[in-house]
Amino acid sequence: MTSAQTHVVIIGSGPGGYEAALGAAQLGAQVTLVERQGIGGAAVLTDCVPSKALIATADFMDRFTAATTIGVGFEGAAGDQGVTARLPDINGRIMALAGQQSADIGERLESSGVEVMQGAGRVAERGVVEVVQQGGEVTRLPADVILIATGARPRVLDSAVPDGERILTWQQIYDLSELPEHLIVIGSGVTGAELAHAYLGLGCQVTLVSSREQVLPGKDADAATVLEDVFKRRGMNVLGRSRAQGVCLDGDGVVVTLTDGREVPGSHALLAVGSIPNTADLGLREVGVDLADSGHVNVDRVSRTNVPGIYAAGDCTGVLPLASVAAMQGRIAIAHSLGDAVAPLSLGRVSSNIFTDPEIATVGIDQADIDEGRIDARTVVLPLTKNPRAKMQNVKDGFVKLFARRGSDTILGGVVVSPRASELIFPIALAVSARLNVDQFAATSTVYPSMSGSIAEAARQLHSVAE
Repeated sequence: MTSAQTHVVIIGSGPGGYEAALGAAQLGAQVTLVERQGIGGAAVLTDCVPSKALIATADFMDRFTAATTIGVGFEGAAGDQGVTARLPDINGRIMALAGQQSADIGERLESSGVEVMQGAGRVAERGVVEVVQQGGEVTRLPADVILIATGARPRVLDSAVPDGERILTWQQIYDLSELPEHLIVIGSGVTGAELAHAYLGLGCQVTLVSSREQVLPGKDADAATVLEDVFKRRGMNVLGRSRAQGVCLDGDGVVVTLTDGREVPGSHALLAVGSIPNTADLGLREVGVDLADSGHVNVDRVSRTNVPGIYAAGDCTGVLPLASVAAMQGRIAIAHSLGDAVAPLSLGRVSSNIFTDPEIATVGIDQADIDEGRIDARTVVLPLTKNPRAKMQNVKDGFVKLFARRGSDTILGGVVVSPRASELIFPIALAVSARLNVDQFAATSTVYPSMSGSIAEAARQLHSVAE
């Protein structure tokens, strides 16, 4: 079977879906992309793109707040010197930006020859996708290859039912017409930490309810410590080892009840307690696709399910909930199904970022791999307070951490905690992917002064002296 004879049907147009569609079209397949909401999926319309735009707005405000520390003042009457977050304007800009990104993706799909069908898709039988369109019309699409890329939705608690006004999921916050007076964020994982940071920067009083001892459980402990210290220094109330039992409305506000009996009053509550894969009612179990108890689609490293011809990508698989990984899974699935050259997914080479201030970026192995004896490696940590560029930019928090295999000095991973860590992690990711050693890495010239200079310096400090 050649790719020109292959009909690919993709259910879901998030990063996993639209990247797969573009790849399949490039390889000459006939491609139909089925989407029941909007092009780009939740990542573009209600999750990744909007949240990062909100964070960028908060960071912009922070720069004004910190201006006096570097000698910058504001002229004019005292009442005109404040910086105020106008939430309707902020949310309007964010949703317009998301809409434009969705339109841009739609134009790319159209110009590539991908047919986009609006409706709810499901696998009717092996090799057939059924689409229920608006008005109830049902279309059956023959498919040589089926890709499930339906993403996930916010998990909610039975004892904390969102109403879209006071009790919110992260997809509902862009409908707010005024800034919360006191926002209680339940959950201190990546989403909770990012949005708690954003609203704190916009001027809200924020309480972060963390069920673990530290924010960002499972992430680099040194990085989490820095971030939690920054949160507290800026006025956030972080409740560690505190699990929410429920949330109820109380007049014009909410009350969050903790499992130890404490009650935390606020104006709004934001649930950030994980996500649920959108795999129900897709006909997957009926055709024999293996699903985890959580509902995630089980796939291998080339995105195959256990049923021939059916692949899955993105948050519905539970592999790693990142838009970049979803896109990678989608591209890999298409390359494999159409016989193109493909390398299986390698999570050890995937870089990720937490968009707080400072940002936290990671790639490769982590400190726990070394501490628990899984990998024999050496570590160096350089605080950014010693970096001249950081001093110029008034950066007071952060560090660079590198891991190198003992003996060969091959760079195995790293952590960057700094402004724009999402950009600074790239050279470390490149080193991990290319299996560079610390000497090769350190020998590459860096600009002076620059934040990247600390990364090169960390590599120099990992140089092994022959005994």
